[in-house]
Amino acid sequence: MQDCCRNNGTRTNRGGNPVPARNFPRPGVTRAKPLSWTDDPPLTSIRIYVDADACPVKDEIYRVAARHGLPVSVVAGNFIRVPNDPLIERIAAGAGMDAADDWIAERAGQGDIVITSDIPLASRCVKIGAEVIAPNGKPFTEQSIGMTLAIRNLMTDLRSTGEVTGGSRSFQPRDRSAFLSALDQTIRRIQRAQAAQPAQKQN
Repeated sequence: MQDCCRNNGTRTNRGGNPVPARNFPRPGVTRAKPLSWTDDPPLTSIRIYVDADACPVKDEIYRVAARHGLPVSVVAGNFIRVPNDPLIERIAAGAGMDAADDWIAERAGQGDIVITSDIPLASRCVKIGAEVIAPNGKPFTEQSIGMTLAIRNLMTDLRSTGEVTGGSRSFQPRDRSAFLSALDQTIRRIQRAQAAQPAQKQN
């Protein structure tokens, strides 16, 4: 069941019931942590989900997340190395074709950030209210995702018939800079929006 976040940082399910703090890893989760770590990482209402298979900006994600003190879920089909940090968890979602995508889409929600170049996964996450950014810094939005998905499906059909043989352009150094800027700006925008909500309720 998808988790939702209250403004005070407490996670609740769709029925409004509080979800217990993650004292232990969920099934299928291996959380990287130093041997001396005994306490849970601080609760936050923003979590970054990384579609980690072939993601070229994982190090940048870790760096930005550490600066803001945000937890990161690194999701892949199989084992993947992650930094030895209590705010970073790694998830081996399984070898199924859409296992990692399903894991992310079932948990991400409003106030979370998903990093992926997979357009169908981006579409699923945008629809549930998450912020989605591609590794090249391009945001997927409600306004753009429909056309992006349609173009992706068209290109897939053209490649299958041999009419188009080229793939997408390769990852460029400038894409790394664009991603860093987009991720930092998105985090700050979500934080401002969350900070404004309690004030609006009081007024």
